[in-house]
This record gives sequence, C-alpha cells and structure tokens, in this order.
Amino acid sequence: MGLLPRLRRFARTLARNPHDADDLVQIAIERALARSEQLRPDSRLSSWMFGILRNAWLDEIRTRGRRDRIFAPEALGENVGEASSETHADILSVQDAMTRLPDEQRIAVGLVLVEGLSYKEAAEIMAVPIGTLTSRLARGREALQAMLADTTGALR
Repeated sequence: MGLLPRLRRFARTLARNPHDADDLVQIAIERALARSEQLRPDSRLSSWMFGILRNAWLDEIRTRGRRDRIFAPEALGENVGEASSETHADILSVQDAMTRLPDEQRIAVGLVLVEGLSYKEAAEIMAVPIGTLTSRLARGREALQAMLADTTGALR
C-alpha cells in the first residue's frame, strides 16, 4: 500500500493524464498479483513494480498506435451523418452481401478488413494457418465484389 503513491506519480509521468495513470496503476497491480511468483527474493518490490508499470505503458502505447492506424482521423468523420440515401443503400447492400458469405470467409473478412487485425492475429483467432486465412480472405473479397457488382452496382 505504501508504494501506491509512488506508482501513481510515476504513472502520471508516463501517461500525462490522471485517468490514464490510474488505469495504468491498476493494470500493473493486476499483473503483479497474477505473476507474484516471478518476484525474486533478492529484488526490491518497488523496482519490480516500476518495471511492470513501464511495460504496461509500453503495451498501451503500442495499442494506441495500432488503434490510430485502424481508425480514421476524427476530421474525416465530420460529415458522417450526412449520408445520402444512395450511400445508405450501398451500406445495406454490403451488409446483406456479408451475411451471404460462408462463415469462414465472413469471419476472415470481418477480422481483417472490418476490425483491422493483422493476418497473423486473425489466423490465430480462427485457429488456421496464415495461408488458409489469406485464401479465405481472397475468396471472400471476390465473392463480395461479385455480389455487389451483380446486384447493386455499389462498386463504381
């Protein structure tokens, strides 16, 4: 308990935001409790905890970097609510086409193209080799393009 103020202060130094810092301290404490057997008798608890806190922050930075690559910048969303009825129809057509894909292709398309996961992450989630994922993804893309071109003209 005596270490908490120091951990919070260090977390605020890293995160520069009190709310993020509190979350970071909580993550570090959870990790420490889950891995308490890794604390060596000859090491200091404070050093061990600061290391865990730092690593948790690095993980958060990496996650934010991936999130920034996946999501469009906020400025691109300024006119989101102003979709024309034609755009709305295109969206519905894509959703309908997605539901008609076989499960394996729909999941591959959803994980990689919609959720922005890497091929490796998606393959691990689906418990298939990367080659299998890429072939399912390619077939899914082709099927979507064919369905959209044949039925809606959404691909212009």
